[in-house]
Amino acid sequence: MARVTGVSWSWLQNYVNNKFSQVPRQVKVTDKPKGKLIIECDELWSFVFCQKIKVYIWLAIDRTTREIIGCYLGDKSRQSAKKLWDSLPGVYRQCAVAYTDFWESYKTVIPSKRHRPVGQETGQTNPIERLNNTFRQRISRLVR
Repeated sequence: MARVTGVSWSWLQNYVNNKFSQVPRQVKVTDKPKGKLIIECDELWSFVFCQKIKVYIWLAIDRTTREIIGCYLGDKSRQSAKKLWDSLPGVYRQCAVAYTDFWESYKTVIPSKRHRPVGQETGQTNPIERLNNTFRQRISRLVR
């Protein structure tokens, strides 16, 4: 890109870094109607560089609107689950009921009164599982 535009690599890197620093870190979600907020959380993984290095994509969606309301890239640890929880807008962290799989990390991060660990057979996490499958179909790097 630098060669085509005739600028130096350092100038281009500084420009990209400057633009990236202006990108908001919190997602903007639509206003929610009064009522019960329900979210679904799940993760999918991919390799980086080689098969030994896995990166997990942690996602949270609003069940009603199907909006992605939280995201984090990391490993399969409690700290990553906490980062996903921290990425959610405040209204979801304070009020939403969260459906997840039985992953131990979720249990330690999501308040127990609002955490609903469920199996796939219940269908309670179908929308997020469907989203993950769509990502796997459309983004070849995410194929297992």
